[in-house]
Amino acid sequence: MAILVVGSVAFDGIETPSGRVERVLGGAATHFSLAASYFTDVRVIAVVGEDFTAENEAVFTNRGIDTRGIEHTSGKSFFWAGSYLNNLNEAQTLKTELNVFQSFSPKIPVEYQDSEFLFLANIDPVLQADVRAKMPKVKLVCGDTMNYWINDHSENLKKVLKGLDGLLINDTEAKLLAHDTNLVKAADKILAMGPKSLVVKHGEYGATAFFSERSFEKNGTPPSKVFLPFRAPALPLSEVVDPTGAGDSFAGGFFGYIASQKELTPAIFKKAMFYGGVMGSFAVERFGTERLAQLDPKEIEERFALFRELSHLE
Repeated sequence: MAILVVGSVAFDGIETPSGRVERVLGGAATHFSLAASYFTDVRVIAVVGEDFTAENEAVFTNRGIDTRGIEHTSGKSFFWAGSYLNNLNEAQTLKTELNVFQSFSPKIPVEYQDSEFLFLANIDPVLQADVRAKMPKVKLVCGDTMNYWINDHSENLKKVLKGLDGLLINDTEAKLLAHDTNLVKAADKILAMGPKSLVVKHGEYGATAFFSERSFEKNGTPPSKVFLPFRAPALPLSEVVDPTGAGDSFAGGFFGYIASQKELTPAIFKKAMFYGGVMGSFAVERFGTERLAQLDPKEIEERFALFRELSHLE
């Protein structure tokens, strides 16, 4: 079962209480694909510049990720710099250089047309909609967005939401999108916009899933009941080195696990949220992609067991 992810492959400059790095591999598609690669096959569509080296690409290929969809063009790759010195839960953007990403127009290789799962990472909703329209046969499609698109491109974003099986955003974005400060009411409003399910990420406090009557429908037939919201925990960590890729890594673990299963059931969905938390917790332990790129699958299962312990009374 192959996931096709469309998003950014970039370089980051990061400053946290644990230290500072001037330039590390990052980007939404990067963290997502690395996390998902521990569960299923992953294909990436992105654009990079001449500064993207063979060593950078090896971070993907060493995990078996298909990089034929990464377009190499003249210029520099997308670069972002941020500081977490004041708040580990929210970055202060110091610099954004779109570079080749500014004119990014996703091109879907013929070899990717049979992808069964599609993840639309945080990019222009116009591009998300275009890719979605070109992949009508995918089994399941999930997406992400951010404040900029919500504030300034809401009409285009609403068109994307109508075609999503799942939307993964953080709690600030959810409240902004719904124009409601109550998360439960905000979730109801967002589900009415089109997504069948909503996963709201709370950073160090875990994530909450909200379901609609269409969340687990089969062949257009909804289940006999509507499921209550579900909260998955986050693992308390003694040190967070770099939170930059946590949300995208959560999405990769979540969607990667779903893609590895034969069908989507409430139990699979909930278990996927735990795996999302597992991958997010690994991502923050090192700068950039260092930790995600070098995981042992046994570590994933051991940490999953810890997440289960966190949420069980007995």
